[in-house]
Amino acid sequence: MRAFLNKRKKLLAALLLLITAGGLFAYNESDRYFQIAKNLDIFAAFYRELNTYYVDDLPPEKVMHRGIEAILEETDPFTDFVTEENLDDLKFMATGKYGGVGASINKNGEWTTITDVYEGSPMDKAGVKPGDIIVTMDGKSVKDTPQEDISKMLKGAPGTSLDILFRNPVSGKESPKKIIREEINVKPVSYSGLVGKDIAYIRMTQFTENSGAMVRNAFQQLKQATPGLKGVILDLRGNPGGLLDEAVVVSNIFVDKNKLIVSTKGKVKNWDRNYETSETPLDIHIPLAVLTNHSSASAAEIVAGAVQDLDRGLVIGQRSYGKGLVQTTRQLPYNTKLKVTTAKYYTPSGRCIQAIDYSHRNDDGSVDYVPDSLKKTFHTVNGRTVKDGGGIEPDTLVSPTYISQVSATLLRKQFIFDYATSYYYSHPKVAPAADFALTDDEFADFERYLDNKDYSYKTRSEDALENFKNTAKREKYYDAVSKELEQLEQKMKHDKKQDLLKNKTEIKRLLEEEITNRYYSQHGRIAKSLVWDRDVTTAAAMLRDPSVYKQALSTSRK
Repeated sequence: MRAFLNKRKKLLAALLLLITAGGLFAYNESDRYFQIAKNLDIFAAFYRELNTYYVDDLPPEKVMHRGIEAILEETDPFTDFVTEENLDDLKFMATGKYGGVGASINKNGEWTTITDVYEGSPMDKAGVKPGDIIVTMDGKSVKDTPQEDISKMLKGAPGTSLDILFRNPVSGKESPKKIIREEINVKPVSYSGLVGKDIAYIRMTQFTENSGAMVRNAFQQLKQATPGLKGVILDLRGNPGGLLDEAVVVSNIFVDKNKLIVSTKGKVKNWDRNYETSETPLDIHIPLAVLTNHSSASAAEIVAGAVQDLDRGLVIGQRSYGKGLVQTTRQLPYNTKLKVTTAKYYTPSGRCIQAIDYSHRNDDGSVDYVPDSLKKTFHTVNGRTVKDGGGIEPDTLVSPTYISQVSATLLRKQFIFDYATSYYYSHPKVAPAADFALTDDEFADFERYLDNKDYSYKTRSEDALENFKNTAKREKYYDAVSKELEQLEQKMKHDKKQDLLKNKTEIKRLLEEEITNRYYSQHGRIAKSLVWDRDVTTAAAMLRDPSVYKQALSTSRK
């Protein structure tokens, strides 16, 4: 607060000096800087009077934070005030590192369960398995403890210890373990391998420090091990982005030296910059496909946009998120920071893919997507048309895969997870991840496992009918149509057993992925999922066919 008032006083002093300096510089009430100084003065006086005379004590920190939050509501969601206690979260976004135990958790009823254990982590070294239940932490029961609180307790400075009592989910046996926290580095390349025998596949989950070098190493190893590679798939689906510099490094693996990848432009013109490739690429000729979906954002969109604009490869999947804003962190007093949007980024063709216009708000404060009428047309190197204002549109659109409601219910209620746990303890070994498959007898066993379980749900049609019935009752029409509604309700009523059989293939796939995760960790889960991944199989087929690939990169794009 003191720093805030000092800045205000300095600004006012400067203004008075200018005003009194022979009339050389004058302000009026419409001047932006005068308005800032004026309102800072009003704000300080308002808070001083309120704090002095209000009947109850007002906690200064809480009041000020609410004021900051109100100011931030006028900006975009990516501009934020970072308190000292949240600096670790900011660090994790940039580095992918945090102090902890290396496991994911989920609360199921009264207890919290381990759902994933990272390879080589403290939990892994202690022999903790997915499905294990946390009973106590440092001698205190965690029954009914919120998941967020347990997550905070698991994190901590590297080298510190945590005594946890675990319960085996099958035998019920309890075992104490001392977990020594370490610096956990979440790998930005979660998987690299082959699709078939001739397509390299690299999945990248975030753009953190040195992530570009990791992608480069992964591709180099695949290329050396498989001389006859016909293409490479870079999977950026679900990648929220991260460091802009790393996006340039990743692009440089496949794009020649001295090529523009992205440019940034903002209010402070001295900060405007062009980012070009600076290293010798690994391969500028191998057919390339970049996978995107609605959760691919920021740095992921920089890579996809550059590959598309330079006609270096194909973007396949679904339209990306549309985040064309660049954030910078600014140091504030008392070890706090401001993460502020300072610029927009532009792909090599000159387009900004920002989908939501935060600079123009409606009267109620809401914001809208950029309308199609305001989207501008740009052109790739080969003359294909691309547009701004709506994310990266894929060159080849693949309809997203949505799971059935019965599958979603089985996942949400953890019946697939729990069955995989039971399966793991009754089957010491299974086939390699990509080859593992449940037999029909084993699926029948899963059906029997569900016999006493409640996995009922309402379909969207049933919800719509229920809403219609309630409306009819309120408007006094129900008696007139009640018989027809009851008949319709009976026809729509779903049979849980039939739902299982109708979606057997999908449910089997989910079971197989969860089971392979128990034996081969996340690497195994991804390897298994690639077998039926439509985005991946579409990309692989196009990369294997040179004529199809070249045609897609021609000027015929609509």
